[in-house]
Amino acid sequence: MTTLNRPGTPPGHVCGIDTAMEVIGGKWKVLLLWALHEHPHRRFGELRRLLPGITEKVLASHLREMEADGVVHRVSYEEVPPRVEYSLTEDGKRLNAALEPLAAWGRERTTGPDTARPA
Repeated sequence: MTTLNRPGTPPGHVCGIDTAMEVIGGKWKVLLLWALHEHPHRRFGELRRLLPGITEKVLASHLREMEADGVVHRVSYEEVPPRVEYSLTEDGKRLNAALEPLAAWGRERTTGPDTARPA
């Protein structure tokens, strides 16, 4: 199911940030995007190991939502045992590129010279 507009908000979006946040909202989706960027074409179990702390239920749910949103591609191979691989779509790669400045900002805040912020 595609990510839907938040309940109680008028149809449509106020700005592009609103649309993007619906696709990447949640604790694990951005980390999942990054994992698929760093390790393309991964199986479910491999993704779970790359994201310590994520539950199988949440991972499965996020992968389904991200597939419906067009940022993750799922390929099921006709093999025994069954094999399914996940990768980023072109939209997923573009989204990851858009998130890079945010990642750089976060790195600067945690490793920069002014990391000691006043309370």
